[in-house]
Amino acid sequence: MLEKIKEAVGFIESILPGKPEFAIVLGSGLGKLQEEVNNPVTIDYQDIPNFPQTTVKGHSGKLIYGEIEGKTVLMMAGRFHYYEGYDMKEVTFPMRVFKGLGIEKVILSNASGGVNPDYSVGDAVVINDHINMMPEHPLRGKNEDALGPRFVNMSHPYDEKMIDFVVNYGKQNGIEVKTGIYLGLQGPTFETPAEYGMVRILGADCVGMSTVPEVIVANHQSMRVFCISVITDLGGPEIRVPVSHEEVLSAADKAMPKIIELVKALIGSEV
Repeated sequence: MLEKIKEAVGFIESILPGKPEFAIVLGSGLGKLQEEVNNPVTIDYQDIPNFPQTTVKGHSGKLIYGEIEGKTVLMMAGRFHYYEGYDMKEVTFPMRVFKGLGIEKVILSNASGGVNPDYSVGDAVVINDHINMMPEHPLRGKNEDALGPRFVNMSHPYDEKMIDFVVNYGKQNGIEVKTGIYLGLQGPTFETPAEYGMVRILGADCVGMSTVPEVIVANHQSMRVFCISVITDLGGPEIRVPVSHEEVLSAADKAMPKIIELVKALIGSEV
């Protein structure tokens, strides 16, 4: 693992003109944020040693380095999912590479299904905790002490200062920002009405097929993590509305302007 990380890091460092301060992972339908990058330098995943390849529509498969709000960022346009057939170490390999590049702050985004009755399609939800219901753990197996401890403290998996900043920024600028708990499931099927009901009973506000493994590995490496989710559909035992990936992408696209504003504000802050 360490050698594979070093190979990928060395290749990326040979191309980038500087050190990124933020890593940003773009979830389903959230690719328009890459248009906000100034002076971009692009690296295709297929060129990076040991890097997986994305297979999902809406995930383009490239790293984009550049500036947003005067800060250097490395943007991951296209993430990897367990349901694509990758194991969890492959899914979270980019997090290892980001840490190897010296990045300490990670901004994650995703599209999720809302089960909280107070949520509406298009809501921006800042994730403040999660429930891991995925069938494989990214830290299972022999621990690499050079990467992080065997047992990881997950009492504050999402950075509270970043959360507070974005919520307060939303209040001050007329952008409704909700907070909630994200539950991670394997996918790739969207949940049944009963499964949405289970998610609600377990105490989560929204559900999706990503993010949790990346957050675990980021915490294993003592990185600061922020995550924002777009509610792209609603579910529950009483809701039997068909959901498609195209509808998810469409809903994410409509919510994009406020997500972009919130993320840019966070990057530009000194939090």
